Amino acid sequence: MTSTLQPAGTTEAVKRPGRWLALSVLVLAVLLVAVDATVLGLATPYISEDLNPSGTQLLWIGDVYSFVIAGLLVSMGSLGDRIGRKRILLVGATAFGAVSVLNAYAGTPELMILARALLGVAGATLMPATLALIRNIFHDSRERSLAIGIWGATASAGTAVGPITGGFLLEHFWWGSVFLINLPVMAVLVLVGVKMLPESRNPNPGPWDLRSVLLSLLGMIGVVYAVKEVASHGFTWPVLAVGLLGAAALYGFVHRQLTMPAPLLDMRLFRSRGFSGAVLADLLTVLGMSGLVFFLSQYLQLVQGRRPFEAGLAEAPAAVGAVAAGLIAGRAARRFSVRTVVSGGLAAVGLALAALTLLGRSTGYPVLGTVLLVVGIGAGFSFTVTADVILSSVPKDQAGAASAVSETAYELGAALGIAVLGSIVTGVYRGFPSPAGTPAAAHESLGGAMEAAQGLPADKAEALLDSAREAFVNGLSMASGVGAAVLLTASAVAWLLLRDQRLGT
Repeated sequence: MTSTLQPAGTTEAVKRPGRWLALSVLVLAVLLVAVDATVLGLATPYISEDLNPSGTQLLWIGDVYSFVIAGLLVSMGSLGDRIGRKRILLVGATAFGAVSVLNAYAGTPELMILARALLGVAGATLMPATLALIRNIFHDSRERSLAIGIWGATASAGTAVGPITGGFLLEHFWWGSVFLINLPVMAVLVLVGVKMLPESRNPNPGPWDLRSVLLSLLGMIGVVYAVKEVASHGFTWPVLAVGLLGAAALYGFVHRQLTMPAPLLDMRLFRSRGFSGAVLADLLTVLGMSGLVFFLSQYLQLVQGRRPFEAGLAEAPAAVGAVAAGLIAGRAARRFSVRTVVSGGLAAVGLALAALTLLGRSTGYPVLGTVLLVVGIGAGFSFTVTADVILSSVPKDQAGAASAVSETAYELGAALGIAVLGSIVTGVYRGFPSPAGTPAAAHESLGGAMEAAQGLPADKAEALLDSAREAFVNGLSMASGVGAAVLLTASAVAWLLLRDQRLGT
């Protein structure tokens, strides 16, 4: 049985030339999502200055996208398996472009948070569909490994294209322009995708269970919100209630999936040690790295005084390393082993983050650039191989759901990382000593301190900025240490759980 609508199982179907053109459309969707994620970090100082959000609102702007997308990925991946992965990809891409306009013209922190949440709804349709289509288009395991490597390399390239393009736009236009760049990409994706992408779906999908969708969404948002609030403001009874409600919803989701004849997510997938190990490694990896990703742009611009375009170029080594590693990761995993490549890559990232605990306000770029290059290489090896393991562990009919689990781990890790590591940075930052008469907003974010300094006498403004920048760097250094510990733990987990795991031959 096959989940594709095209004839499968023949040499002609496996080797049809159109598969690589179809891949080019899929990676365009990946590029879009990666660019959107990175330009937000670069635009954060401008959003902070223009919309004047509180520290908590700024974190919500950064992580509400991940909260929503994490809650909906499994449901959207399963929906794609049922109604068609091409169809949900094109509908989601159209919605993504439309909501990008709302992001660009948001005039208040509350509207910006809402716009980011809606973008998460649209984004939840894209990534699972792209990976699931790759699983169904490329039947040969070696070609599939290369396709996944190109998929991952494109995502990494987006992390370089985003800051560079966004930096150029921010120097010439207002911050909303970084979201409007989604529109031409979306137009090309939809117009070309209609012609080039083959449709695929599960031929016997069963009903799409709305109760499971709601339980998944409520559970993910509730648990992650509770973690974020505890990390930011400490334990409170209302936060505990929300966390318990979320945990209960997730328990109900799992129990319902185990009892349904056609579940949204087949929980038996987790019986595979390779599948579970790859998902857990992805979650821990992104959790440990996300604090660095979210705050690095602010460090480069607001601490070291780089212009947006220069800051975007400064972040490029990470993407260059990830692209190079992603393209050869499958070959390396076959030559050495899956666990050697994944565990070694994560250990390299952990050691690079550990080096950032020595970060200072005047740290030279050769040191920072080298650290970013190592982070990119290690992450490129790990993410590419774990994606291949996850897709190879399931039948084609369940490719959408499995891809959604992979992306859920990624987005959940990002949300938790921004919440926990971001809260460390914010907590350390808020305690810095400031001159008398300093506005309270200066203690909410470094962007707020920059704005507050403009209304103070020169001597007080200089003292405020020196103290604020020092506190921000101290917080980033501490968060990097925690991230390093998480990455080294992920390396050990991958070494244990991916034992004897092999890619297809």
